[in-house]
Amino acid sequence: MRRVKMFSAFGLAILLASTPLVWAQNQYIGYVYPAGGQQGTTFPIRLGGQGLLYASDLVVSGEGVSVRLVDYYRVMNNQELALLRQQLNELRRKETTISDAMAAKMAWYELPARIGPPETAPPAAVASNNDSSPSEKELAKQKLIERIQRIFAEDERTPAVRAHMELVFAEVTIAPDAKPGRREIRVITKRGISNPLPFYVGQVPEVARKPMKTTKKPVLGKEHLAQRKRPPEEEELTITLPCTMNGQVAAGEVNRYRFQARKGQRLVISVKARALIPYVADAVPGWFQPVLKLCDAEGREVAYEDDFRFDPDPVIFFQVPRDGEYVLYIADALFRGRESFVYRITIGELPFLTSIFPLGAPAGQPVKVEMNGWNLEQAALALPPKDAGPGIYQTAAIARQYVSNYVPFALDTLPEGLDQESNDELSEAQKVTPPVIVNGRVDRPGDWDVFEVEGRAGESLVVEVHARRLGSPLDSFIKVTTADRKVIALNDDHHDAASGWNTNHADSYLMVKLPADGKYFVHLGDTTGHGGKEYAYRLRISPPRPDFALRVIPSRIVVRSKGSAALTVFAIRKDGFDGPIKLSFKNLPEGLQSGGATLPAKKDTVRLAVKTSLAEMEKPVPVTVVGTAKIGDREVVHEAVPAEDRMQAFLWRHLLPADDLPLLVYNPSYQPLAERVRPPIRDEDRPKDVKPRYTRQQVAGRLRQIEGLYQQWFLTDAFANRLIARIEAETIKEGIASK
Repeated sequence: MRRVKMFSAFGLAILLASTPLVWAQNQYIGYVYPAGGQQGTTFPIRLGGQGLLYASDLVVSGEGVSVRLVDYYRVMNNQELALLRQQLNELRRKETTISDAMAAKMAWYELPARIGPPETAPPAAVASNNDSSPSEKELAKQKLIERIQRIFAEDERTPAVRAHMELVFAEVTIAPDAKPGRREIRVITKRGISNPLPFYVGQVPEVARKPMKTTKKPVLGKEHLAQRKRPPEEEELTITLPCTMNGQVAAGEVNRYRFQARKGQRLVISVKARALIPYVADAVPGWFQPVLKLCDAEGREVAYEDDFRFDPDPVIFFQVPRDGEYVLYIADALFRGRESFVYRITIGELPFLTSIFPLGAPAGQPVKVEMNGWNLEQAALALPPKDAGPGIYQTAAIARQYVSNYVPFALDTLPEGLDQESNDELSEAQKVTPPVIVNGRVDRPGDWDVFEVEGRAGESLVVEVHARRLGSPLDSFIKVTTADRKVIALNDDHHDAASGWNTNHADSYLMVKLPADGKYFVHLGDTTGHGGKEYAYRLRISPPRPDFALRVIPSRIVVRSKGSAALTVFAIRKDGFDGPIKLSFKNLPEGLQSGGATLPAKKDTVRLAVKTSLAEMEKPVPVTVVGTAKIGDREVVHEAVPAEDRMQAFLWRHLLPADDLPLLVYNPSYQPLAERVRPPIRDEDRPKDVKPRYTRQQVAGRLRQIEGLYQQWFLTDAFANRLIARIEAETIKEGIASK
């Protein structure tokens, strides 16, 4: 069973909770489905969120992936739904016809893959005066019927999560040479930018289950009434290996996949679930916790997994014992579920790294790295480029043109070495000279590595482990002792706010002032008593290296016309650095200005403002925040990492890093231009013998609803005119003019 550590800094939770919400954005996406696709394919996706009115674009980070906005579904009120129901009933009548303009517009709909048109169809398509043939008009009418039916199919009056109710539909195209791996997707609206969500480029053929509609809110004691009703054919899919399966899990559900496998195949079955939605704020443990079960054709369980070491996303390594059919099951460990419980399962004889050693190297120097895992025959590890500076990079193995999972690899500037066994006791301690980084392993259960250093009274010594943050399962424990075994400092877990979505803050850190001249011993072991070749670490023993890292929240900047906005900058101070940090923008475009800010000494947070003389921007532009500080005789400059503040399980807060920091200037009074002009109301559309009942003020809202649905191409000319004619006839006062 997993031992989850949630040392996510209660202090950080208090800090974030008390920070003014000046940077809060209304645009939010809670899930994207499917959350990726294969190279060289085009496929539909849907995103659920809120504040997405006037969606105008979608963007995916990196190169080789383009997205086309297809449609947007807002939450309609009961009156609007009643109007759509009336329109739907009329369209079902054989004698009902639609205009040429409506037929041209509906030609842009390709259901069910596409749910609607682009925001702006070519003018010629909408304003065409060419008569459509009867068959074309009938097809267009059917598409309009299907579009309205989809509104009712997606509607949920009592949703489990109201923040997922607005829907954006889009079409993604991935180039054949797009780099495999993680990207980020955002929705752009005329009034802002959404948070990013992970989006993956895959390499093998993919299948996607039918999308799940917005989940109904369960009632205590009657939860079964809110569960989704699925036909049997949707419970199990038959696939061909290799394959990536995209799905969503509803409450109480199990999804099954049936496939053929041959004896001797070394199959890797890996899941991305928490990797897609890192935190679910209103659930414990705070994410979708998938479990996998693999059975043979007779239903016997042959493999089971609920995680991969400390990662909640499970991986099964399965050597096929005999030819035949196998069935893979996936469910949530607690049988929870809703539309945001999205997953991607990849299965095949594909390369997978379980560990590497060492976990890092000196920047700019060659290094030989040992790889462990599955299907790595003749694989090569793609290490950081020779000119890469200090930092943590993502690396992967390439085997038979397939790219494996990515694992972290650290570069530093300190001298480095390897631990030398046997160094388990003080009498066998390995002598090292600080500053140094030791690359080592806790080779076996119960193993301790001991290092001897010379120290002087009053000197400060830093001992820091990088293991869990680099993908190692090691749960480190460190202590510093004197030659007579007196403990002068020890540490088990140290919270690192810069480690993003990590909840397993199992890496150790301490800074101790040495009491006297002499020999000191650094002891490193695994708290749980485990060990093995995958239990690698990087141990830094050095004088303090004062430094800092920066995070900016949120990961997007939205500025009103000729207005200003502010974001929050967090400093993560290292090795005792407590000096001031000057903050500024690196690449603000013309029309935007910022006076910068100074984060005072010993403070961790400050606001950074930006203002504009622009009325609006057509598209967002990427910007960068930098921090400069004087540390000793050095001027240190670091770029700030954009991040989103996310809550885990009702309390813990995390700073999730993002790929970029886009900035948009928007017009708060934006209204879309009318695409349609209603024809004049005919005399035969006006009702006879109708008594006026309503004032002009009473019907104004009704007229706005009709016009809104009309401009969104949900209502035909004839239907809209009849509605408006009746409202005019029922209005007490004259003067509501027809257009």
